Amino acid sequence: MEIKILTEENYPEAMKLSEYAFQYKIPEDEIPARHKKLKNHKVLGIWEQDQLAAKLHIISLQVFMYGEEWSMGGIAGVATYPEFRRSGYVKSLMIESLKKMYEDGQIVSLLAPFDFAFYRKFGWEILSDNKKITIEKSNLKFLSHMPGSIKRYSKESHQEHIENVYSKYCDNFSGMLVRDTNWWKEHVYDDDSHIAVYYNVSHEARGYILYNVKKRKMEVQEMAVLDHEARGGLWNFICQHDSMVESVTISLSIHDPFPYFLQQPKFKTEVYPYFMARIVDAEKCLNKFSFNLESEPLFLHLVDPFAAWNEGSYLVGGNGQVRAFREKIGSQCVHPPQKGIQLTINDLSAIIFGYKRPLELYDMGFLKGTRQEIDKLERMVPNIKSSFYDFF
Repeated sequence: MEIKILTEENYPEAMKLSEYAFQYKIPEDEIPARHKKLKNHKVLGIWEQDQLAAKLHIISLQVFMYGEEWSMGGIAGVATYPEFRRSGYVKSLMIESLKKMYEDGQIVSLLAPFDFAFYRKFGWEILSDNKKITIEKSNLKFLSHMPGSIKRYSKESHQEHIENVYSKYCDNFSGMLVRDTNWWKEHVYDDDSHIAVYYNVSHEARGYILYNVKKRKMEVQEMAVLDHEARGGLWNFICQHDSMVESVTISLSIHDPFPYFLQQPKFKTEVYPYFMARIVDAEKCLNKFSFNLESEPLFLHLVDPFAAWNEGSYLVGGNGQVRAFREKIGSQCVHPPQKGIQLTINDLSAIIFGYKRPLELYDMGFLKGTRQEIDKLERMVPNIKSSFYDFF
């Protein structure tokens, strides 16, 4: 078994493996475009007797984190032919991908799991919870009139101010994907989707919905609003479809207060975990993280069996600076400090992205330390929530 980075001549083999594993067929006229996309991926492959047996894609992207853009490695296209499964190939690819991302300076990594438990073993943790609400036609009740206006767009008429609304909306969350115009056109829109933008009386874009209408159903795939006026205006726009649809589904962040302000907030609601995230470079991550300052420093003792460079003790100082102590014998620190919080890379990832608070993890038995130390970490971690809309 050997792991190699695929070159352009290997792309047909990679696409054949994807077609087999994910059970779809790439139309002949789309193959050149697929080749072009693969040039932007780092594809790791395992060969067995000159046959590509397994593969994994790393996509270089960025996510919004606490007012900054962090370099992120997106894991996608993980696939193995059935005759090579349960041979440890995917495990080898996951470990190698961490090394490659670390070498390339990527601080964190995101992926869409086929099984949460499987990727948790390698240090990826739940990134966010999303909710989908289903509203029947009878509950499409207009709110009071909003003074602004609505304009619709498609992929062909996409406007920069839509991107600006999204970027401002991302200030409310951690983990949201940084999108350029190409990403919007290639990955956000599909052939049937529209974007409706709400403009206030000053003609400023203040919110949008990404949606489609098919077979008497309206599906809102994404909603981003910057104020209540935009939220109300977009809801009234949804209600204008009452003669066209029997129901409306709206996908939202779990933290979005949207249902609360409706006249009838009782409807079918599905809540589900979405995407996973992992810290790739703990030292760089902790140094970039916006800790709230405390008078006394705090030790974090981190365990990461699949990324040895992360294991060790980190002293988060009262000035917010982080010092790493990594003297080891095997995977153990030689002289770890006797005080501090013990946690895994899963725990730290959940805290940094804002999916779970330190006190929650402590109460569930994940963090080890004194209650005083846990309370200190609770105060040091800003109160921001994770969210994610995209897919790759």
